[in-house]
Amino acid sequence: MNSKSQSPFKVNLHELPRRAGEMREYAFSFPAAEPIGVPLLQITAGSQISLAFKAESVDDGVLITGQVKSHAVGECGRCLDPINQEIDQRFQELFLYASRKSENPEEDDELFVLDGDDADLEIAVRDAVILSMPVNPICSQDCQGLCPQCGEKWAELPEDHSHEVVDPRWSGLAGWNPSSGPEK
Repeated sequence: MNSKSQSPFKVNLHELPRRAGEMREYAFSFPAAEPIGVPLLQITAGSQISLAFKAESVDDGVLITGQVKSHAVGECGRCLDPINQEIDQRFQELFLYASRKSENPEEDDELFVLDGDDADLEIAVRDAVILSMPVNPICSQDCQGLCPQCGEKWAELPEDHSHEVVDPRWSGLAGWNPSSGPEK
């Protein structure tokens, strides 16, 4: 149902009457043109994105309520193991008719406006996906991460694993032996 525009997120709502209370349902899928997500977890370019939503005519525009589904991959923020996460996130945005925009562009800065019969869902979908993702994803709640000295996974190390930590400020005295000093 997307129009022949370049963005697969653009949807032509021509068949939706502009009378309050009218409603149409839409569903389509497409490959992501670019990654969507946070640095450690994202829907990769080429991954399938499925959108299903209903568009309802209201007095000032079209209210779009829908769901985005996809698959995100990334790595654990503690141990760097691979993470696979299903994306199933709801979104809702009001797209104003162009005639309902205010005369002050600053007031419309955060608003979505229809371009003729086209609604560009990209920002609404990106916001829903990104806001649903953890900034620091982890593979499990009990992930212990990596040993800061050797970089090995704590889960794979013996319980008595430790490293002798020497404060670098004292390294100049490392070979000093007070008993071998000059005699008095």
